[in-house]
Amino acid sequence: MGRCPGAGGVLEPPPGVEDHQVVALTQRDRDILDFERSWWTVTAPKDVQIRERFELSATRYYQLLGELLDDAEAMAYDPLVVRRLQRQRDRRRRARLEPRVVEEDGTR
Repeated sequence: MGRCPGAGGVLEPPPGVEDHQVVALTQRDRDILDFERSWWTVTAPKDVQIRERFELSATRYYQLLGELLDDAEAMAYDPLVVRRLQRQRDRRRRARLEPRVVEEDGTR
């Protein structure tokens, strides 16, 4: 199987995009940020909504979301949602990395 000349792979930037250039958010990126703004207003569980709306597994969705949280374009698009999600991510990381303190009576 040959590759078409100039056809980039999944990890290759589109032609004309340098490493230091910012790639604009895709419609799916904007849809993910919009979804994070209001997913709890629907009665269905979040993982069900993710699968129905984006046709993604929850794992893949959260991988994409994690990448968006570090994207300047995402911050420009919806700074409140991005900052809120960054704070949540940072709290979870700290909770995983910080040792739990056990009191002398055995309580945490």
